[in-house]
Amino acid sequence: MDNTEIITRYLVEEFLPDVDVTELPPDYDLFAGGVVDSLALLKIIDWLGERFHLNLEDIEIAPDNFRTVHAIDSFIGAAGAHLVGKGMS
Repeated sequence: MDNTEIITRYLVEEFLPDVDVTELPPDYDLFAGGVVDSLALLKIIDWLGERFHLNLEDIEIAPDNFRTVHAIDSFIGAAGAHLVGKGMS
C-alpha cells in the first residue's frame, strides 16, 4: 500500500465514515469540501508524525500542504527529506 492509499484510508475512516475509500479522489479539496477543518488538521498532523515517524516541530506547516491527498503525500516526502538533510533520518 502506498502513501496515497494509506492517507486516503485514514481520512475516510476518521472523517468520512459513510464514504467508500474509492470515492475520495486524491485531488479532492478537503477544505473546500468540508472534510477538514482546523481541529481535523491538527489531528491529521499528529497522525502523520506518528504514522510516518516525522518530527514536525522544525518544519513549517501550511494549510495548503494538507488541501488534498496528493498535497499530504508531497508534504510527507518533503518532511522526510528535511529530516534527512538535518541528519535525523
